[in-house]
Amino acid sequence: MVIKVILLFPHINNYNSNKMKIECIKDKLIWGLDKVAKISGKNLTLPILSCVLFEAKKGLLKIKATNLDFGAEASIPVKVIEEGILAVPGHVVANFIENINDRIVLLEEKENNLAITTERNKTIIKTHNHSDFPNIPNPTKESSVKINTKDFINGLTSVWYSASTSTIKPELSSVHIYEQGEEMIFVATDSFRLAEKRIKVKKHNNFLPVLIPNKNIQEIIRILGGLEEDLEINFSKNQLSITVEGLYLVSRLVDGVFPDYKQIIPKEFKTEIILLKQDLINSLKLAHIFSDNFNQVSVHCLPKKNLFELKTKNNDIGENVNQLKATIKGEDIDINFNYRYLSDAFSSVNSDSVFIGFNGLSRPVVLNGISDKSFTYLVMPMNK
Repeated sequence: MVIKVILLFPHINNYNSNKMKIECIKDKLIWGLDKVAKISGKNLTLPILSCVLFEAKKGLLKIKATNLDFGAEASIPVKVIEEGILAVPGHVVANFIENINDRIVLLEEKENNLAITTERNKTIIKTHNHSDFPNIPNPTKESSVKINTKDFINGLTSVWYSASTSTIKPELSSVHIYEQGEEMIFVATDSFRLAEKRIKVKKHNNFLPVLIPNKNIQEIIRILGGLEEDLEINFSKNQLSITVEGLYLVSRLVDGVFPDYKQIIPKEFKTEIILLKQDLINSLKLAHIFSDNFNQVSVHCLPKKNLFELKTKNNDIGENVNQLKATIKGEDIDINFNYRYLSDAFSSVNSDSVFIGFNGLSRPVVLNGISDKSFTYLVMPMNK
């Protein structure tokens, strides 16, 4: 199977008007539609963006979809009886194919409709003018790097949740990727928290730092998930492309400068804590039940007793105090956090025990794993 996933700028295709007719295996068709159909959505202004494009040629069916910011192309092997191309509403065809029980599916264009025939079903779905469907660009390659696909996805999943959901500052609603020595570094921040993940790679002298829109990162993670081979990333000034296992991705890059975050990462701490990650996760879940509308949780560190205490109170529900045994050095501290900002980080910590460093009420807190220093997380306290 071959997949292409593309983030693109609109350009119109010019195709021959042959009447498409193919025969394919249902499971392969479902696989292709699953990769791309979710990208197409309801669009009243441009109905063509609600469609997937079917293009049958030389033993392959290419299935394409785009929302003009992100697009995808999946190629599956089929029996091509007649070459051709058509555009059909994505959610309709995907839902239908997913719910039929027959193994072999015949797809055929008839009088501006898509006719779908199986052993027990005959269905007609109205098509759209395929010439309105945007083209897929082929960006110029200025530099490239290779990395294992699982490592690349690990880098993205470790940080994407820390990017801003607002588009006012595009550089903050992006994932920043750059190279330092023999590490590829992934970082994202919304200015209240920051996540950084370092992945070992071979050094590349021509690696270009990039900013990828976070809304597209999530689609890239979904489509690339499960692949294990090395991928190749190619860079140009405005776009990034990825090739792996017959899979091709192109992303529009954000034109901006990521904040110089390294200077705000503390190297020394007034209070240092080490405790079991799972204990802290469980304690935060209990605390969240009683948190207020601001998701506020109070942290109290007691070095003399080696106790890490979490407190939450909700006037409408009740309150909770949970104490954990911990190794603590330094000063007592009583500080508030957004529950979600703390809990989001733990899926990225590949260690049984975590380190948390404090420097006072208005200073960022640092969290990372004891046995794995490749992930660093900063979070700002809440005002009391």
